[in-house]
Amino acid sequence: MSSLRDRINKLRSTGASEPTPAAREAQAPAPPETVRPEEKEAQHVVKKQKISLGREQYQELKRSIHGKLLDALDLSILSEMKEEEVKEQIRTVATRLLEQGSVTFNRRERENFVQEIVDEVLGFGPLEPLLQDPSISDILVNGDKQVYVEKEGRLFVTDVEFKDNPHLRHVMDRIVSTVGRHIDESSPMCDARLPDGSRVNAIIPPLAVDYPVLSIRKFRKDALSVEDLLNRGTMGADVAEVAKACVRARLNVLISGGTGAGKTTMLNIMSAYISHRERIVTIEDSAELQLQQPHVVRLETRPPNIEGRGEVTQYELLINSLRMRPDRIILGEVRGREALDMLQAMNTGHDGSMCTVHANSPRDALARLETMVAMGGHDLPQSAVRQQISSALDVILQMQRLPDGTRKMTYFTEVLGMEGEIVTMQDIFRFERKGVGKDGESLGNHVATGVQPRFLDRLRAAGMNLSPAFFMPRK
Repeated sequence: MSSLRDRINKLRSTGASEPTPAAREAQAPAPPETVRPEEKEAQHVVKKQKISLGREQYQELKRSIHGKLLDALDLSILSEMKEEEVKEQIRTVATRLLEQGSVTFNRRERENFVQEIVDEVLGFGPLEPLLQDPSISDILVNGDKQVYVEKEGRLFVTDVEFKDNPHLRHVMDRIVSTVGRHIDESSPMCDARLPDGSRVNAIIPPLAVDYPVLSIRKFRKDALSVEDLLNRGTMGADVAEVAKACVRARLNVLISGGTGAGKTTMLNIMSAYISHRERIVTIEDSAELQLQQPHVVRLETRPPNIEGRGEVTQYELLINSLRMRPDRIILGEVRGREALDMLQAMNTGHDGSMCTVHANSPRDALARLETMVAMGGHDLPQSAVRQQISSALDVILQMQRLPDGTRKMTYFTEVLGMEGEIVTMQDIFRFERKGVGKDGESLGNHVATGVQPRFLDRLRAAGMNLSPAFFMPRK
């Protein structure tokens, strides 16, 4: 099935041609029927029958209506319409074509069928209802017959299916092409994003052995707030107040956690505390941060083209960002040779910068940074790397997704400095798990360890006067 949207956009960019008489006739409303008596009698003989269609018959009917729809519509007229008008025109023509066939549906079935046609020609086919559902956070497609979604941290199988794997491949091509990327045998995996910012990963055979695989991390239209995290128990009120003070006092923050633990969400929320007077540069593989400040410069990496040229990495963007006079740099995720340059930026006038890293604990996060610096080809002694890490980072926030699907900040850790060859840290807050509830939910709460952080002096110097009671254990 070809993409009507692409054909309309092409006409819009090149200039629409004069509609043909045949197309005008197809677009025009059907005139009142004038039927002779003998024809009317024949029409009563051939009546539509309501039948139950199997899956293959249903898909074939969709394919047939889709083909007739493209023949009936005048793209030169549609290219001058707004999107809602185009959708309404498609609904009108698709309904008429369906009524001309031998299969009838009740009202609800007809509306669903026509909406699927609209999704097929203008959207992302069977995935469109899932993309519109705000309760779904992830969509996982394993071939044409198996689609899972994540809701509230748990996976559920759906009844969504594609006609076949080529149909799925067509939808994948449409998704990655929206950001100027491609996926084929020469480039069988691809990272992309949807128009709303949702993160997409696609991988096809031969790398995916059995079938094409598509993973979509949906982008929330309404960014979560601190109040949302407090209501969900992601962190406690005292933790949130201290985190707010750390950002405003320009402490360097590293957010650590596993896949889907809520690192980017926490990074978004922490960034909301940054002053609107500051210039912020963000660097990401796939732009998904939702900063609300007016002076934000968003940079995004670029993969190599089909000839293997033109790649722009996070490392190159980070080096370039240092020449852009940023007050703070926010790096979506540290994953390679840019680790050392990010640490150096934090140490050379870009206080208050933030980044994320994949790790299971604060100590593991430091070890990963050390490893990434070594992998970058920097011939530095281990002690020098650790000195850079200990002087650059002030706070580590550890995020974790628990077995019940909820996300928690499990550690709020201060980086103290070096003692001998070891980077020393101390936990200021932690999440204490207390078992499992009757519905399988994880029980627990955030508690202070009783340790007074050393960064309190920096908070006071910045006008953040926190009460010592924030850091005292509560009964």
